[in-house]
Order: sequence, then C-alpha cells, then structure tokens
Amino acid sequence: MSGFFKSSIGRKYAMALSAFFLMFFLLQHFAINILSVFSPDAFNEASHFMGTFWAVQYVLQPVLIFGVIYHFVMGFILEAKNRSARVKKYAKNNGAANSSWMSRNMIYSGLAILAFLVLHFIDFWIPEINTKFIDGDMTGLLPNGEGFRYYEELVHKFENPLRVGAYVIAFIFLSLHLMHGFSSAFQSAGASSMRKEKLQLFAKVYSISIPLGFIFIALFHHFNH
Repeated sequence: MSGFFKSSIGRKYAMALSAFFLMFFLLQHFAINILSVFSPDAFNEASHFMGTFWAVQYVLQPVLIFGVIYHFVMGFILEAKNRSARVKKYAKNNGAANSSWMSRNMIYSGLAILAFLVLHFIDFWIPEINTKFIDGDMTGLLPNGEGFRYYEELVHKFENPLRVGAYVIAFIFLSLHLMHGFSSAFQSAGASSMRKEKLQLFAKVYSISIPLGFIFIALFHHFNH
C-alpha cells in the first residue's frame, strides 16, 4: 500500500481524496456563512456550536489542517514532476494545444489560494484560537456579554474595501482552480467515462456557485455594515 502512494498514480489518487475532503469542507463552511446573510442569530448559534463542540475542535480541525497542508505540498510535488516531464514532451509537440490554460497553471491559482488562506487564518482562525485556548474564553460572547460575537466579528472584517477586494480576487482564483481540479479529482479517483459529462456539469456548477456565494457574502456585509 505504501508503495502505491509513492507511485505517480498513487500520488494523484491521494491528491484526489484530499481534494474531495476540502471541497466537502468548503461546502459546509459556505452553508454556515450564508446564514449570516439571512439570520445573524442562526449564524451565531451555528458558529458557536462548530467552535466549541469537542469533535470539531479536537478531531476534525486537526484533520482539516493536515488536509490543507497535504493538498498543497502534494500539489507542488506533482506540479514539479509534471513540469519536468513536459520539457521533453514539449520538444516534440505543442502540449498547450492539448490542454487548457488552467490545467497548465494550477500552481499559480494554488499559490493565490494559499495566500488567501494565510489572510483568512490571520483574520479569523488565529484570533479564534487565541480567544479560546490562550485567553480561555469559550463562551463566544461579546465583551459586554450581550450576545455572541461571531456575527459582529464577521461584519467588522468586511468593512475594509481592500480586504473585500482580496477576498473577491481569491475566490475567482478558487473558482478557476476548482473548475479543473474537480473534474481531475474524479478522473484520478477512477470515475468512468460514461459519467464524464454529468461529472463535468456538476463540477462547473459547484466551481462557480460556491465561490460566487462567498463573494456575495463578502459584498453583502461590506455594503450593509
């Protein structure tokens, strides 16, 4: 089994599994964040549950962090190997004619998403960890004790137009990344060619609607804060 995951096919398969996991998390993350548009109270309740439930904090959160790191590290490794292989291939034929721009430049969209994740961690995750595990405040309440703080913190972050612009650009790159990555993950996982068209349609819907939904959330709170 260890030999399989050291092979090129094994690495791609593992990459696909990590991609599916991250795409599921992205969907769950969106489902909670969209609540902030319709019901601040529902968003606060969901955020508090996710932020204090032991299984999420001590099991799923470490797995998520590992999944993010693994996906990016493996992505860079596969990209380096692919670029090395293309040197000889491109000397014989025009590789660009047989592949999309996105498939040849996944590394750049990945780097843009990685930069966004650093910003997102600085904005939300690190302050949350500091409040809960360093300050020891697991109540989730505002300083005055009148209600949960999650909605107020979210809205405050989207007041700055530069930050909102960075989020919008990052989610455009995410959409492009998902557009190719989703269908590629299905292919690496062994999906049959008969399902290819349906999977491509599903990949396009997901890749456009989820990032667009996050952009809508950011713009909504920016213009209504």
